Amino acid sequence: MTSPLGNGIIKETMDFRLLRRAAGVSFKFSERIKEPTMEIALIAHDLKKELMTQFCIAYCGVLSKHSLCATSITAKYISEATGLEVERLLSGAQGGDQQIASRIAYNEIDMLLYFKDTRPNSDSDDVGKEILRLCDLYNIPVATNIATAEVLVMALDRGDLDWREIVNPHSAYNLSRKNTAASNGKKKN
Repeated sequence: MTSPLGNGIIKETMDFRLLRRAAGVSFKFSERIKEPTMEIALIAHDLKKELMTQFCIAYCGVLSKHSLCATSITAKYISEATGLEVERLLSGAQGGDQQIASRIAYNEIDMLLYFKDTRPNSDSDDVGKEILRLCDLYNIPVATNIATAEVLVMALDRGDLDWREIVNPHSAYNLSRKNTAASNGKKKN
């Protein structure tokens, strides 16, 4: 299986229009596919917002099947570029990162894509460290770079993350799977 991003590497300066044409995918997702969804949180620091947007363009077919939430500006960029429905939280500076951390602490997030600033002189981010600690604590798959994000999204598409049903039985994804299984069981009787 080849990656829509080439060999897992994407140039941060790629033009969105060229990527759209190369992918040959329609980007109108006003009618989302109705099937079980996982809760995916997206955070991108300022220097990584374009990269996150390009990643979501490349994988919008997979991401459209799931519930997305993101900090304010990241959500705006992604929804405008892809047509994906993204729940818009507060901006990172106003507490959006803390909102995602809270959802992680309540085990309401099934996967986190967290593209952070990697410059050596970037500010130490205590909230970012806490988010990563919470992901470790609650066994939430997290990607902090595009290569790992690509692996996670491809695994999500294959169904490799269905084990989250055991860990997070109250997510929309897992509740809808249980309801489907229950209704299929009633039909057999």
